[in-house]
Amino acid sequence: MTDATLYERLGGAFRIAELVDYFSDRVIENAKVGQNSPNPRLQAWHTKNLDRLPGLKFMRTLWVCALAGGPFDYVPMTPGQTAFGLEEAHREFAIAPEEFDEVAAELARTLDHFGVPHKEKDAVLGAFFAHKHEVTTGYRAAVSTPA
Repeated sequence: MTDATLYERLGGAFRIAELVDYFSDRVIENAKVGQNSPNPRLQAWHTKNLDRLPGLKFMRTLWVCALAGGPFDYVPMTPGQTAFGLEEAHREFAIAPEEFDEVAAELARTLDHFGVPHKEKDAVLGAFFAHKHEVTTGYRAAVSTPA
């Protein structure tokens, strides 16, 4: 007998889509990384590009489904250096490590809101944190480049 995948343990695509929908809306409302973020790039995205939110939710859902072992392929719109390449899609936002951590905290709160069991929550957060270096590439480049 084989163990269920994380995808199956999370409840499949429809449940993951529900989590992503809620999470995405919470990120927009988050004072540190959303519409009132001190990071002007994040603030602008969360106020001026909301027409792209449905597509972003779709892409995030595919990303989580694929990362969790589901029967979907995620292909980044802007390919990066890995199969789940996030560095190019996030480079323009210059996301600082502490901003990434706040998004992760929002994800943790989302998982708690939906009563995701500890084992699955840890697996989702572990998979998310595995991409921190990619997501913060733009920030690292910005702070290492003299003005």
